[in-house]
Amino acid sequence: MHPRPLPPEPSSLYSTPDPHSRTATPSPLPHVFATKNSSKHTMSPSQTPQHLYQGFPKTRDRLLLRDHRKTDPVIWCCAIICLIFSILIILFGITTLIIFLVVKPKTPVFDTNHASLNVIYFDLPGNFNGDFTFIANFTNPNRKLNVRFEYAVVELYFDSNLIANQSIKPFSQRERETGVVKIHFISSLVSLPLNHAMELRRQVLSNKVIYSVKGTFRVRVSFGLLHFSYWLHSQCELQMSSPPSGFLMARRCITKR
Repeated sequence: MHPRPLPPEPSSLYSTPDPHSRTATPSPLPHVFATKNSSKHTMSPSQTPQHLYQGFPKTRDRLLLRDHRKTDPVIWCCAIICLIFSILIILFGITTLIIFLVVKPKTPVFDTNHASLNVIYFDLPGNFNGDFTFIANFTNPNRKLNVRFEYAVVELYFDSNLIANQSIKPFSQRERETGVVKIHFISSLVSLPLNHAMELRRQVLSNKVIYSVKGTFRVRVSFGLLHFSYWLHSQCELQMSSPPSGFLMARRCITKR
């Protein structure tokens, strides 16, 4: 008897397909089926992109397709005015810088070479009286600039105590001009702290009185049609001999802006 043939084994899911087999392998990609409504999105000749996006949400792409409004002429005028104003400021700054580099402005100088201490006395322990004459020299060292002292106040100090002050009338100086102003300080019943009054008495007895003169000025500089102003501060430390014929023994003056 011939043995009965065994039934064919069912194909395994993990078996390797026969390379000579012609059985079609299903594609892993899903089939794409066209819907009946796909024809609705077909652009007709009469339709525009704006009509196509009517059914879509408002996205950035749709907003970019909108027609932009024209800029208001008023905004253009304001922008042009700002541009012109900025250009003028830049040109003015460059012109000023060039003038400063060419002219090289210098600060006026406040100094002295003569002063006299006439009177110092106390009618009470703390009440000071004095008479002091100060010759101020104002010098304009610039070669191409005129200066004008529009405001000038000079103060007399002893050991940080204000004992007299004097204002000066406005005056002008041309290039490289030097002017002399006589300032007369009179102190009457000036109250001094007791320790400062005693120090002043000691200096008078030692024939060496230390005074300080401070000046505050507002200077205006002119160069053609250009003008600019600034504040000037000066200080002179003076060493005087004792009154009644006190004279200037030494000085140190500083002028700065």
